[in-house]
Amino acid sequence: MMQLFLADEAATQQLGEDLALCASRGICLALSGDLGAGKSTIARAFIRALADDDGLEVPSPTFTLVQSYEARLPVAHFDLYRLAGAGELVELGLDEALESGVVLMEWPEKAGSLLPVDTALLHFSHQGEGRTLTISGPEPFMDRLARVLAMRRFLDEHECIAAKRRFLTGDSSFRAYERITTQDGRHLVLMDSPARPNGPVIRDGKPYSQLVHLAEDVRPFIAIGRYLKGLGLSAPEIYHTDIDQGILLIEDLGSEGVLDNEGKPVAERYHQAVKCLAEFQKHPAPLALPVEGGAIHDVPAFDRATLKYEVELLLDWHLRFKRGGPVTDQERQEYLAIWDDLLDQLEDAEKNLVLRDYHSPNLLWMAERNDIYRIGIIDFQDAIIGPTSYDVVSLVQDARVTVERDLMDSLLKTYFAARRASGPFDQAAFMKSWAIMSAQRACRLNGLWVRLKERDNMPGYMRHMQRTLWHLAVAFEHPVTAPLRDWCIKAGIISAESIRA
Repeated sequence: MMQLFLADEAATQQLGEDLALCASRGICLALSGDLGAGKSTIARAFIRALADDDGLEVPSPTFTLVQSYEARLPVAHFDLYRLAGAGELVELGLDEALESGVVLMEWPEKAGSLLPVDTALLHFSHQGEGRTLTISGPEPFMDRLARVLAMRRFLDEHECIAAKRRFLTGDSSFRAYERITTQDGRHLVLMDSPARPNGPVIRDGKPYSQLVHLAEDVRPFIAIGRYLKGLGLSAPEIYHTDIDQGILLIEDLGSEGVLDNEGKPVAERYHQAVKCLAEFQKHPAPLALPVEGGAIHDVPAFDRATLKYEVELLLDWHLRFKRGGPVTDQERQEYLAIWDDLLDQLEDAEKNLVLRDYHSPNLLWMAERNDIYRIGIIDFQDAIIGPTSYDVVSLVQDARVTVERDLMDSLLKTYFAARRASGPFDQAAFMKSWAIMSAQRACRLNGLWVRLKERDNMPGYMRHMQRTLWHLAVAFEHPVTAPLRDWCIKAGIISAESIRA
């Protein structure tokens, strides 16, 4: 249970907006208490914030009983004052509203036993010139509310009092971003990234995040971001930090990406993005970077254990799904032996900082800047030291967007020219590394899509498989990957006809 004092209508409205950041599918917010204590104010603010429309008309549903709104999550606003009986809720579509979105409910006591299990109770009572709000609800909702209020205190402490907050994006279950508008009109981004909890041990005594070197707190983001910014690249400025809580206030680089309105690559933007890679790769690999207060972030290596674990996804998920059963021990041994040889051939490959997710979802276009500085880089906390070819693969073989072959080849030519302009560059050695890392990434992704479908009930990712199988076929055009190519053809993962001579 939590109790808050709201001094006036502005404080009530602000809390309503903050509550919108706690919204999740299936939650019901039940508003009860004294007349005139702020229930309607908080409901309007909640709905407008969720719809990101300050001018949205939000009439009382007293006579219609329910009013629906399209928003980031659909919202159904119920007013049960005139409800004839609890059974009428079924006819009003309460279950359907919860299945698709969020429910706001006034006069919840009239719902009786039909009040949803996942209900957060908000009780308002007058207290002097203000009002007291008592909140209780499911543990996940209460934990999220506490987090949202902690971020509000962080904003207040850093000259962002009464700032408007709007959900921007969430790239994982533990990291999300808000767009902040201050009272004087500045736009900032609030990064919400609590420390990653350790999962079960997967291999070698390590959980998944440590095995594949994923950032476990905000320190790597701070270190890598300031390094890129120090090179003059368009990474966001980091203004304020709370490392312990995992809250950062950073520069807003805008919302325009590198795709057109139809979701297709804009060639000019992709060419600038590949030249941007060549720019920072001309600098020595940063093995250790300062964070704050004397702390140092040791940049991890893209080591053999990580690379092999990732390619095993093809065996354990893709091939098993395709066949309806596991691979044989002999197939596994042959496949992993091929990868041991390929990884041996990477030992002498050129290495530098690898941002790892250098592709369309994480690149912005800043038209007001010039040349490569128009590329905004926003996702780099998982950066490692590895083959320079990997980020080039990520960009020109975008897993979620089709980069047509002509554009892919043109981008590689642009990259080669930029690298040669910066000094000696062994194109043949790079392409050998590129083919191996292309195959490694494609094997991982073609297994990952199946894992997301089968284990995590996220079948939508399967739409990318045809594209990433094509990427594997492109990797197989290089002679270094011939043993893996032959193994995949024999296993039925890919056909010989799909590989261009």
